[in-house]
Amino acid sequence: MSHHGSHNEWLSHLGLNPETVSWFTPPVLVEHAIKTGEASLTDTGSLSVRTGRFTGRCPERRFIVNGGTADATIGWGTVNKPVSKQQFELLWERAVDHLKASGKVFGLDGSACADPEHAIGVRVLTTMAWQALFSSCMFRAPIDTPCSTLTILAVGEVPAGAPGSPEEPFIGLDLENGRVLILGTCYAGEIKKSVFSYLNWKLPGLGVLPMHCSATVGAAGDVALYFGLSGTGKTTLSADPARFLIGDDEHGWSEQGVFNFEGGCYAKTIKLTRQNEPLIWDSIGFGTVLENVPLDQRTRIPDFDSTSYTENTRVAYPLSRVSNLHAGGCAGHPANILFLTCDAYGVLPAVAKLDKRQALEQFLLGYTAKVGGTEAGVMGITATFSSGFGAPFLPRPSSDYARLLAEKLEKHSTSVWLINTGWSGGPAGSNSGKRMPLSLTRSLVDRILSGSMDAESWQREPVFGLLHPIQVDGIEDRYLDPRSAWIDNNAYDVAARQLADQFAEKLNKHSSVLDSLA
Repeated sequence: MSHHGSHNEWLSHLGLNPETVSWFTPPVLVEHAIKTGEASLTDTGSLSVRTGRFTGRCPERRFIVNGGTADATIGWGTVNKPVSKQQFELLWERAVDHLKASGKVFGLDGSACADPEHAIGVRVLTTMAWQALFSSCMFRAPIDTPCSTLTILAVGEVPAGAPGSPEEPFIGLDLENGRVLILGTCYAGEIKKSVFSYLNWKLPGLGVLPMHCSATVGAAGDVALYFGLSGTGKTTLSADPARFLIGDDEHGWSEQGVFNFEGGCYAKTIKLTRQNEPLIWDSIGFGTVLENVPLDQRTRIPDFDSTSYTENTRVAYPLSRVSNLHAGGCAGHPANILFLTCDAYGVLPAVAKLDKRQALEQFLLGYTAKVGGTEAGVMGITATFSSGFGAPFLPRPSSDYARLLAEKLEKHSTSVWLINTGWSGGPAGSNSGKRMPLSLTRSLVDRILSGSMDAESWQREPVFGLLHPIQVDGIEDRYLDPRSAWIDNNAYDVAARQLADQFAEKLNKHSSVLDSLA
């Protein structure tokens, strides 16, 4: 796949002159990005970049090509919006024309999926050296015999022109032909998540459950999965010195076990400290990319506390920089699944053990909070629901993923837990509402993964029917029983009922699926 001849043949097929495309190593990409003013070097040698107008994803500008055999597999709606083949081809040609005219194109040859049975090739073409470096961090090394190859054109400086306003970006997925087109946004997360979206379409047809989760494995071989949207703690909690990291964001669950899709990590850096997140901190260095993190212009030291550009500050780094990496990216079937929920209402317990139906309900709900900056236009904290804890990346109907999850939970007797990494004592933004301490969440997760949580006494709270521990050594009771944390119990009852009603409304459309699976 990575041979020079195949490159030339492929580029000629695209209509590009192979001599204008460079397949550089990370050091040369760093040199070029600095020389041309794309980026600055930090005090640790990391490349510091700004992504321009867009500092988060634009899910409302993501489209899927319709008019082919894949149409029947897509869950069309507000998330998966159609674009015609003709319109996509026009925009694709426009991107290729721009690449031709630019005179300098950077290529990245990689792959996705650690399991060789399901591995695909990934080829990225971009006019920005730093985006090629980002891609080299995020994707796995190229392989000789991928089952298919996904081609990505990332041309951030060209607005789409259509559909919609000429000033708006366009992220188009041509699933049948393995093509992704990104126009009008330089936010590199679009590259990463387009590959994830493609795999979320492709793998369920092969009996593999694609998952928006991080994954670790203990010394005894026990696997844990951490589901959650951005900002809920997937990366932070999986950066555990006592366990080995499989990956921080995207995985598949096959008949053989769990495998990582990626070759790197894309971690949030807002308020990053070595004390709280040493593994992430120590992974930042030469060959890594810092996005939208302000620098001191004299010392070039990043200011991880600053939100002057965005709250969604990020670092991309290859897994080779992770000290506790689980080699190979594949492991067994999970013993525990943790659904990380950033509860903005402050009414859920810090930890709850879910039965099978509750697990499927929480999976289909995907209740959490959007944290400002992760998506363009989202400010502050907003309660939201996202099926599979990743609805923006799921081309198929959510029921397809729920069915696969139900089958695997049953077959492998996996325990499922709900972890509230959000608020306690009151809602977000109130004087009484406080964010769950990270140390508390880590302690609860450690007990779950060690098996000691099962030894505690339990009770079922009345509003959501969640089974939670009554007492845990070293944990304040108010975190376990959310109602007791509120000064005004009546106010808690009102807020809890309000959220429970939203749960019921959202689950109503899934009732037939749940009845058939649980």
